[in-house]
Amino acid sequence: MTTAREQMGDAVLAKVPAITVGFWIIKVLATTLGETGGDTVSMTLNWGYLAATGLFAAILVALVWAQIAASRFHPFLYWVTIVASTTAGTTMADFATRSLGIGYTGGSLLLLSLVLISLFAWHRTMGTVNVNKIVTPRAETFYWITITFSQTLGTALGDWLADSGGFGYIGAAAVFSGALAICAALYWFTSTSRVGLFWAAFILTRPLGAAVGDFLDKPTDHGGLALSRPLASAVLAVAIVLLIMLLPQRAGQHPGSENKKPEMKPVV
Repeated sequence: MTTAREQMGDAVLAKVPAITVGFWIIKVLATTLGETGGDTVSMTLNWGYLAATGLFAAILVALVWAQIAASRFHPFLYWVTIVASTTAGTTMADFATRSLGIGYTGGSLLLLSLVLISLFAWHRTMGTVNVNKIVTPRAETFYWITITFSQTLGTALGDWLADSGGFGYIGAAAVFSGALAICAALYWFTSTSRVGLFWAAFILTRPLGAAVGDFLDKPTDHGGLALSRPLASAVLAVAIVLLIMLLPQRAGQHPGSENKKPEMKPVV
């Protein structure tokens, strides 16, 4: 039996932000913060990957509950939840690839499977994985589960390309930036599925953030700048807060059409 809210469908205002250039800028900074923040707790503070994962997972669950319980879109709540998902993703990916001993390739394949299973279950249950349809608690739950898996996958992919792939942090960042540029070109110049492009870009921003975050805080003999993880995290957090305040943040139309670009009209 569906709830009254679910029956209202698209009449209910989405509680996730409109997909704009500002959204992607903040998303990349949030994923970078997730990398440096996760490493701060697991490595700098010596919590280890498992304990750090438990901490961030608990915070994430509480924030997702608050996000689903909210009656409308709250920019700071949404982005804090995104940061929590990407931080938890960092420590979960590190635990899977390093503590479990399955390596970057095994971890990436495992996490890719989880993302695909989540999307499949979401589509089978809701009939779509379109973020323009995030208007019910059930859809929000699938949304946050898929996002968390995608953040975790992105961490493993970034580490795999930078380390095992031999590209280094800058090279990996360049590869993922190029992949994002291709997604943008497909969006503007082709009729490629907007839903598919959204999820591809959403996943790709995470390994980009992982590569940039590792470049900032890893030792110089590993190709990094050896910056303080807590300091880098603090600077990124301040930048995100400022951007949330300065850039328009609204619930609105998302890449909702499979075959058309969405109209970026302001909500009146």
